[in-house]
Amino acid sequence: MSDVLPRAEAPQPPSYPPKTPPPPKRPVEPPRPEPQQRMSYGPPGARTAVAARGRMAVTMANRRGANWTLDVRPWAVSSAPAKAQRLVVDQLKGWGYRPDTDQVDGLLDLLVREAIGDGGHRISVHLADQDERALILVMSHQGQQAPADDGFLTRLAALGVASCGVDTDAEEGGRRRWALIELRPAP
Repeated sequence: MSDVLPRAEAPQPPSYPPKTPPPPKRPVEPPRPEPQQRMSYGPPGARTAVAARGRMAVTMANRRGANWTLDVRPWAVSSAPAKAQRLVVDQLKGWGYRPDTDQVDGLLDLLVREAIGDGGHRISVHLADQDERALILVMSHQGQQAPADDGFLTRLAALGVASCGVDTDAEEGGRRRWALIELRPAP
């Protein structure tokens, strides 16, 4: 008698695709940096540490507002002040004011040209009104600003603004320049 051994069959491929591994989980968010200490200079010889906090965002709440982003690359620089002037004056007229166009034109020319001086590819112009006053804010979005011009606020105040200011934050990049002007309602 011969012993017949059964022949092993070749393994059959599965009739379904292999199971794919699940995608990797999102990495854990790194911890947020602790606020740094900045040195604030007071009277001569006195140095005090002040806790630094992030620059507050521009917030316009409970009032009308508008904003525009302007391209200030080399080929568009010459038209940016005029475009900002036209946009702001048209918006103020749309809100029912009679703006002093000479004042607004001079103001925006100065604000926009200073923002262009910071470098970068764009600036933004923000406008808000409340109680027959308008806030015009121009922001440069460039981390490496030109040095601050000491006479800028003096020239801005000479244009008859109610209030004005400059805010710079080198960590986040950008500089905010703003002016508050009085408006007359349209008859």
